[in-house]
Amino acid sequence: MFPSCDTKPGSSGAKRCSIAKLLLGVFVVYMLHTVWLIYGFLNTRACDGDRGELCITSYLAARPRLQLSVFTCLVPDNSQLNLVVKIDPFDPRSTFNRQVNVSLPQQTRANGSLYAVVYVHKAGISPLEDSREVHYAAQLTTYVTPTHTVEQRDMKRLRPRSENPVSHWKPRLPITVMSEDFTFNKAALPSDVRRYMRVSQDEQQLMYLPLLLVDELSFRMRDLMEISSRDAELPLTVSYEGISLRGFRFWVHLQDVVYSLQQFGFTEEYVDEIKETLVGSNLYLLVVTALITALQLICEFLALKNDISSWRKKKTMGGMSRNTVLWRCLSMLLIFLHLLEETSLLVLLPVGLGACVEVWKVFKVFNIQPQLKNSRLHVKMDDEERKTVEYDTEASTYVSYLVYPLCISGAIFSLAYLRQKSYFSWLMNTLVTGVYAFGFLSMAPQLFINYKLQSVSHLQGAVLMYRGVNTLITDFCSCASFFFSAETLSSPHQLSCFRDELLFFLYLYQRRQYTPKARKRESGMHIKKLKTQ
Repeated sequence: MFPSCDTKPGSSGAKRCSIAKLLLGVFVVYMLHTVWLIYGFLNTRACDGDRGELCITSYLAARPRLQLSVFTCLVPDNSQLNLVVKIDPFDPRSTFNRQVNVSLPQQTRANGSLYAVVYVHKAGISPLEDSREVHYAAQLTTYVTPTHTVEQRDMKRLRPRSENPVSHWKPRLPITVMSEDFTFNKAALPSDVRRYMRVSQDEQQLMYLPLLLVDELSFRMRDLMEISSRDAELPLTVSYEGISLRGFRFWVHLQDVVYSLQQFGFTEEYVDEIKETLVGSNLYLLVVTALITALQLICEFLALKNDISSWRKKKTMGGMSRNTVLWRCLSMLLIFLHLLEETSLLVLLPVGLGACVEVWKVFKVFNIQPQLKNSRLHVKMDDEERKTVEYDTEASTYVSYLVYPLCISGAIFSLAYLRQKSYFSWLMNTLVTGVYAFGFLSMAPQLFINYKLQSVSHLQGAVLMYRGVNTLITDFCSCASFFFSAETLSSPHQLSCFRDELLFFLYLYQRRQYTPKARKRESGMHIKKLKTQ
């Protein structure tokens, strides 16, 4: 399955190629393993007692009379419980929605916390006296740094306000229980179910108690209510809905994904957007999305590998636009600085890596050689490169007549009519908006050079093809999201993918037009050489 990594001594290029193929093979195996895991939790095998397997049956299969109780406390398992909601009898296969007012202790109103403890136990007795009770503790409060409106920011000098995190109230408590009567095999118990399972033995029979959860994936930052010292009571909506085993396992995996994103440094706003995407989508649609994302990662990896490999071998800059390389480097650095303030480390790493590659290209294109004293910029060019520079300068001059007025007028309009946090923020937003809106014009010099030279052989065809496929996939997903979810394409990066497609199709047109001419030229030169010999 894997390509051979055996190479001849000294063939460093072949070794690098084999390592890249090996990494790609490992990634493909990882994706196949992920697909197998998804298939596993979508199709959990039930226990078969006739084959001698040790089975764990559901406690709910006997239809016991249950009660659901919701308490509030300052610290779970270590403070007084205050009853808020009591459902007696409680049917795990039913649904309900209750709105209550919760009294806030003095400690909570003084920027403290409050918890909700949900019990499912036998009806008519205290949950503390039931040996088969199950409970789940969830926070009803969270600490968030308060956001100021424009008027509050303007009055900040007159009335200074602390920027420390303040306790906020979660007005919803969605409860769920795995209501499916599924029989598990003790020897093949899924690890995600084992975390939430409590087993009780009744004579010779093993039973698992109800799998209780509080759906924290439905929590959104926009629903939070700031707690003040004057709030004696706050509203709380307690809802319940049963869930199947497949839905339960899917919920556990999504919760792990959200937790991993938070550990990677994603802000709560981005986590909220991901929650809405994950929770509000169909399971099979999410699987397709994961496969598409894997395909994009493979294309990006192959494009980066081929880009670095071709630039390492490049000995001449004939036919390559220096201004395009320089512009792309500056664009990547601006995008990286723009994302540095509002995104996570997981997103910044690939963008930062791409920016480093573009900086390395600039050093190679302009042949920058750092010296200890009097560092200078050394540019060595042959006749073909000088002709390329002339075409590049001519095309860049024409493009500047269009780009500069548009960028300057857009910056003036943004400063005059749009609210800005600071002048630095205005400058960064203006530059990044110019990159996204008019970045495709930076490729015009390269297209002009291709037209003058009647050739595209100096370009990295594999890199352009991989990135073209990547942007095609992004465009298709953006259009599907626009037409089927009634959402607008608000991301500038998504909008920029459409103008990348224009460049890709122009490259394909030039490649089709100029490749036969280049072959005829090469064959004619070869015939002349044979005649002279």
